[in-house]
Order: sequence, then structure tokens, then C-alpha cells
Amino acid sequence: MVNIYEAGPLEGRLEQWPVLAVSGSLEVRLAETEHEVEQAQRLRYAVFYEEMSAVPSNEMRALRRDFDKFDDVCDHLLVVDRETHGEDGQPLVVATYRLTREKDAVRAGGFYTASEYDIAPMLNGLPPGTKFLELGRSCVLKSYRSRPGSMQLLWKGLMAYVARFDIDLMFGCASLPGTDIETLALPLSYLHHFHAMPEHLRVTARPELFVEMNRMALDATPQREGLRSLPPLLKGYVRAGCCIGNGAVIDHQFGTTDVFIYFPLSGIDARYKSRFGLVK
Repeated sequence: MVNIYEAGPLEGRLEQWPVLAVSGSLEVRLAETEHEVEQAQRLRYAVFYEEMSAVPSNEMRALRRDFDKFDDVCDHLLVVDRETHGEDGQPLVVATYRLTREKDAVRAGGFYTASEYDIAPMLNGLPPGTKFLELGRSCVLKSYRSRPGSMQLLWKGLMAYVARFDIDLMFGCASLPGTDIETLALPLSYLHHFHAMPEHLRVTARPELFVEMNRMALDATPQREGLRSLPPLLKGYVRAGCCIGNGAVIDHQFGTTDVFIYFPLSGIDARYKSRFGLVK
């Protein structure tokens, strides 16, 4: 099992986080310093605000970083290219995930996902002792998206983290590009009809944000085309076995339409468990 220490990335340790996986010049590990967290924030800014259509605050624009209150209490998973260096002279961060455990959410005043969804039915409906992990702020530098290994390494690092902390359930928000609901009728309907969460645990978008996902009748929603219509990350989640909550949410700041992902580790497809070395 990968040896990952209990302390968060900014709490200071005498030992370094181990490298979780390597592919060529790429390696995946956890951020240890404030500077490494800032590198992840700069990558997020480049992807979400400069490449996509997210709207930054004045402070974000001045610093060219995406940040919020959760960054100081969460773990940040990084894919680093050791042979390429950024403007700071450090190895380039080319992919990232933000990982929030329950203890982190307590420090932040709750999970980020709760700003869009009522997650109480899920948190209260699962057996006592269930360990949760919220996934967020996932992105890959554009020039590395078609490079073999980038996303796979990110997932390998995630699975090592999950195994170390004995996580039972991953959840969070995943995004579809754009805010025009009618153009997203196929992917939303596909997710609604074929990948709904178990009813007794079903998470629903907050009433003031709720957008109906059932845009097309079941018999008019082609499964193959529906799967193809999903963005790569969300497609990967679905293929691996995740389920989707009730209702979408338009995120005007990021220019996306969000859906809730429910991802029990027990439900991960066997092919993914083998590919990413997850034994649970």
C-alpha cells in the first residue's frame, strides 16, 4: 500500500510525500507546500478562466489563480512533468484534483458540493462510519490532454489516496460545458434515465438552483449517443460505475452545467480496479 501521511499539505512535515505513480517524465503526488498549491491554482486559472469561460474575481485576475476557502484545508493531487519547467523554474504541474475528506470539510464549514446540492440524504442514509471523499477542481493542461498517461496518472494517484485512507464513497460535482440547457438535452436525459442514484440516498439540486434533467423521453434517449455526448471526465466516471443525482445546476461563474456524481468504491467496474491497482 502506498505510504501517505495523515497531515494535510500545508501542515508541515519532515518527510516528503511519496511519488504515487510514474509514467515517463510524468509523476503523480500530493502538494506539500503553499507554492505547490499555488501551482495547482494557476493551472486551474489557465484552464477554467483563460481557456474556458469562467469569470474571475478581480483578485483572481490580478494573481492569475483560481482559489477559494477550501484550498487551505484540502489535499491537492498533482501530475508533474519533471522534464518541463514553468515560469517559476519548478517542474510543471500539468493536471490536478482537489480532494476533501470529512475532517477537511469540518474545517471549511461544509463540503463545497453543498452549495449546489442537498447532500444530507446521502450523508445521513449511509451506514455509520462510512468514509467520504469529495472530488473537485479537476483539470488537465490542454497540451497534455492527448498525451498518454496524464489522466491515467491522475486516476492512479486518486486510487492510491482512496486506498490509504480507506475511503468508501467519492462524490462531487462534474460539469458539462455551456449553460444552454436545450443543447444539453441528450447528455442530461441520458444521465437521468440510465445512471440515477439509488432512490433512498438520492441527492437533489437545491430548489432555487434545480434544473430538470429529464429533457427527452426514455425511449427517445439513445444510450450509445448519450454516452458519447459526455465530456471525457464525466464519461470516465460513468464507465467506472458512478451514479448521478437528481437535477442539474447552472454554474454561471464557470459557464457550465453541473451534475452530482455518486461514486461508491464498491461499485467501481472491475476493469478500472485492475487498471488503477485498487484493492478494497
